Amino acid sequence: MNKIKIIAFTHKNTDVNDIGKLHIDESVLLGRLGLLKSASKLEELLYLSTCNRVEFMLSNHEKLNNSFLKKFFAAFDTTWTDIEINWAIENAQLFEGDDAMRHLFNVASSIDSLVVGEREIITQVRNAYEKCNELGLTGDLIRLAIKKTIETAKDVYTHTGIANNPVSVVSLAYRKLRALNVKQDARFLIIGSGITNTTMAKYLNKHKFANFTIFNRTLANAEKLAFELNGKAFPLSELKNYKDGFDIIVTCTGSSESIITPEIYKSLVGTDKSKKVVIDLAIPNDLDAEILNNYDVNLIAINNLQEVAKENMMAREQEMQACNSIIEKNIEEFKQELKARKVVLAMSEVPNKVKEIRETANQVFAKELQNLDAESKEVLDKILSYMEKKYISVPMKMAKDIMLNQK
Repeated sequence: MNKIKIIAFTHKNTDVNDIGKLHIDESVLLGRLGLLKSASKLEELLYLSTCNRVEFMLSNHEKLNNSFLKKFFAAFDTTWTDIEINWAIENAQLFEGDDAMRHLFNVASSIDSLVVGEREIITQVRNAYEKCNELGLTGDLIRLAIKKTIETAKDVYTHTGIANNPVSVVSLAYRKLRALNVKQDARFLIIGSGITNTTMAKYLNKHKFANFTIFNRTLANAEKLAFELNGKAFPLSELKNYKDGFDIIVTCTGSSESIITPEIYKSLVGTDKSKKVVIDLAIPNDLDAEILNNYDVNLIAINNLQEVAKENMMAREQEMQACNSIIEKNIEEFKQELKARKVVLAMSEVPNKVKEIRETANQVFAKELQNLDAESKEVLDKILSYMEKKYISVPMKMAKDIMLNQK
């Protein structure tokens, strides 16, 4: 367990706008994380990035001290100066061993989420693991940890009321939007067609909004969403040329830079002086902050949803004790699973050793074996095969029993 570490930046300890500094564009994910893993001498690495958190799960023997963290963040972004590195060290939450697994279970169970009880995080954790595993960054320990994490989250969702009447970031944003008394014929520009924006667009459509124009880097994905909404679709590259006006922008992309620059926003609004609404659920934000200084914009973003999220948390407070009990039970189970896995790995060479002994015995007793008839040889071979299996399974079972009964 002591090899498991987590370095976390969340809405609880870091301004959500600053969390964007730790976002890695998917196109350079392998290069950035590959360098980070090798430079920090990590055995395994998992990277999780959502709209209100960035987390690094590590497997290594080194302590998360100041020396390690300086080396880690210098490798995370080679352009960072001491100022950025020190900012990261000061804002990072650090977890090791049991605390790391407890934190991971809390994250996947949505207990640590901005919106407690939302189920989207379990999918985000699974997707983060699958991506990092596909890139060759993870190994056996993180595989087992994520497997147990998913099981624990499902256990929490099934046996507590933490996710009853679920609230999501999308529903919180929609609640803020409705409070602005938006007209039913409002014109929406949807920028990005990922999970968050797709959910938001369908939510809006369900509530009888119908005027949608979708922009996305991959036109086929924009067209797919536009078909469901009876809207129009364009490649993201055409955003700067769009002249048909809008009332509300909903944006959430994975870009590490602002998608809606002052120049693009100026082109989008044209001569229209009316107040606009921008729902920006991206981290880092898709809307350039300079726009807010020059235009009348009602911005709905992650950081101004936090007050509503606190109310949601208070409503679920009574379920926390049950959730914590399930999580503690699963931590103990995971410890036992790691012990059992340790035995399996330690005993993995036993079958080869037993086969070597059998081959050596065949050589040592070669003359005696030649004097046996075919039927005797067959019986002897069966006896040896039977003993070979027992020599493998019995010691392994005994070793597991000893390890699992150790306090």
